Amino acid sequence: MKKLIAPLMLLATLCASAGPPYEIYPIPHSQQALAARAAFTPRVAVVAQTGIDAATVERARQVLADHGLEAHVAQQAPASGSAVLLAVAPHGGPAQQRLAAMGIGTDVLTLPGKYDRHILALTADAAGAAQVAIVGEHTDAAFCALASLEQMLDQRGPDRKMPCAVLHDYADVQCRGVIEGYYGVPYSAEVTKDLFRFMARYKLNTYMYGAKSDAYHSRYWSDPYPASITAEQQRLGMLSSDMMRDIATAATAAKVNFVWAIHPGKAFADPADHTVLDRIMRKFEAMHALGLRQFGVFVDDVGVPSDPAIMRLCTQNLTALQQRIDQRWNVAGAAPADTVRPLHYVPQLYAYGWVTLDKAQAFYESLRPVPAKVNIYITGKNVWSVPNNHDLSLVSQWLGRDVGWWWNYPCNDQDPTKLFVMDTYTNFRDETHILSLDRLERELRGTRTVLVNPMQQGELSKVALFGMADYTWNNRAFNCETSWQASLPAVVGSDHAAALRRVAPLLRYYDADALDYYIVRYKQSVEQGRPTPGALIGQLTAVMQACEQLAELQHSPSASQRLLYDDLRPWLLRLHDMSAEAVALLRGETPPAVDAASEPRYQFSILGGMGEHIALETRTAEPAAQALAPFIEWLRDRQR
Repeated sequence: MKKLIAPLMLLATLCASAGPPYEIYPIPHSQQALAARAAFTPRVAVVAQTGIDAATVERARQVLADHGLEAHVAQQAPASGSAVLLAVAPHGGPAQQRLAAMGIGTDVLTLPGKYDRHILALTADAAGAAQVAIVGEHTDAAFCALASLEQMLDQRGPDRKMPCAVLHDYADVQCRGVIEGYYGVPYSAEVTKDLFRFMARYKLNTYMYGAKSDAYHSRYWSDPYPASITAEQQRLGMLSSDMMRDIATAATAAKVNFVWAIHPGKAFADPADHTVLDRIMRKFEAMHALGLRQFGVFVDDVGVPSDPAIMRLCTQNLTALQQRIDQRWNVAGAAPADTVRPLHYVPQLYAYGWVTLDKAQAFYESLRPVPAKVNIYITGKNVWSVPNNHDLSLVSQWLGRDVGWWWNYPCNDQDPTKLFVMDTYTNFRDETHILSLDRLERELRGTRTVLVNPMQQGELSKVALFGMADYTWNNRAFNCETSWQASLPAVVGSDHAAALRRVAPLLRYYDADALDYYIVRYKQSVEQGRPTPGALIGQLTAVMQACEQLAELQHSPSASQRLLYDDLRPWLLRLHDMSAEAVALLRGETPPAVDAASEPRYQFSILGGMGEHIALETRTAEPAAQALAPFIEWLRDRQR
């Protein structure tokens, strides 16, 4: 009977408060409220058990410090005051003992087919001091739990007290994150590192670098990164060796597995090239010295082989390369910090719909002998397919293993003048290469990896990345609209979220949803001889004011917000000026027409050409092009 007392007490406290007490993203699989409330003492002990690494301890310290709490690493929990206990199962020491004393089961830590499994319990001691116990299946899982704790601390009330709660959580997809594989200017080191911080907060763990326009990924794939670069080379997205080392260090701190990919092109399957693996390994050695601990091989966009001998050669080279990596860095006795994780591979046929099913089957079956730990990618039946169980099941059967998904979303390298900053399904509709009625699976099966290929605007890509993080962590809980609403303060900050919500529908090229109703009503009033522009003027004035508020980001003390403004600027300024011109015309004024094509404030640079002919080209942002732009022309015509 005594064994039942603690579980029964816990059940009573759980029932004392209905509903989840915190808004946490990605949405936890289980969040239960306790009746008590707790407050952190100004000084908090961080106690790490065996198996918790330095990055996780530092993350705990950072989370506490960012909320005005003095964190100190201790060997054991103090007799009084708050503590954060970090542990790895099955021998979680005091953290696990605390869970057991409360009757909190740990079955979630061994739930099959799930990843980054962990438990977070926030309770209060007799004095009301907050006590946190985190037990993960490994240190990376405990790191994920700290992302939840960070968001919980964000929601402290004016009295600094927090509802006590227990989270049992895990991810539905193992590798979740970004693949920088678009055609265009690679992200700057500053943007990449800022993305890492965002990924850590929302439990994303993988970033594969394969920037098509990085010459040291493709054209000079066998050469090391240069020691120094010019300002013009930096504008083209080039990275020096020190910059790459700095990125790798930032990735390690954020627990983002930074995968550097090489693109040897046709050389990988050239029977006459007997040195390709030697050259790849020399490059990998150079990248390992910069701090990289996982590698990829891309042979996409160089033609799909149909010769069985060439397909066998690809398989043999890929297998031999994985073996060389293991022999070089993964031998018995190697220091854990020096070991290298399995390869990622993007084959020539990554969209199986390019060929007949029998040819696709033959291609993927040729890769079956590759070691099972190598992660092989597809984009689905088509280049722009949305992850779905049919494509995953089909290709997985051919390969004899789970397959990774390279998701071209919200990639805009085919539409560089457009932004995709709305909710997931609106973005599907706006991105003309994606089937507009596609929907995400309620239970995605057959893959352990989903990486999105983002827009050339890395900071603005956070909107879609937030939704992707939410979905891959918890498939069934994903709600397109609520996830998008939550993404806005996450990306731009709570003070500017309403402004971004106001302008986002018009930052799109396809703005009819936002304005058509008001435009049609105004035109009807004109036809009836009683022009009533008030409602439309009100909408456009609100857009102008929101644009002006977002322009404040350029002076923000937050580097992240300043970087975001750099991405947003051409679209924001043009939208503001379009709205201002429309308002003036509606009021009967005659403002000067702006020639958008020659206005530098609306312009931005992209990379044009490939290989030796890469150069920056100028493009003009195109917000509100479907409804507002033609309406302005209509108003101008009426004045002529």
